[in-house]
Amino acid sequence: MEKLIARLRQDYPYLSFTTGSMNCWSPSDNVISYAIGNNESALASVLHEVAHALLEHTDYANDLELLRKEVKAWEKAMLLAPKYQVVMHDDHIQTCLDTYREWVHKRSLCPICSTSGLQKTQIQYTCINCRHNWEVTNSRLCRPYRRSAVREQIKTGA
Repeated sequence: MEKLIARLRQDYPYLSFTTGSMNCWSPSDNVISYAIGNNESALASVLHEVAHALLEHTDYANDLELLRKEVKAWEKAMLLAPKYQVVMHDDHIQTCLDTYREWVHKRSLCPICSTSGLQKTQIQYTCINCRHNWEVTNSRLCRPYRRSAVREQIKTGA
């Protein structure tokens, strides 16, 4: 890992690299955090975060846009891999993408009838079956909670 990070620091001096508990790209301060590891998956994941930086991924308007950006970052990482002698395994990439696919799917399920809903805003969905509306957290890093506006009104007596 340290050999890869040294080369990345040399090639991309405007990016900062720091060890952390997980791999992530922070566009606000141009920092890539990486977990220590020398296996191929760990190295591939660091290149994926570098790809986010190179593609200038900063924010997303909706869940599907986030998923598209994840795919684009993996595509860019695959292009970078030969330069850094990093082996990219499709199984690892698909496993990583599956976490986002599952996250998007869970957020979109109506808490009333379990039908997939349509995203109206970054945190609001509406059901195409029962017309129910609900909100979700805007965090990608936590469990996809769904808060029902109707249930909240019942709880508060509104």
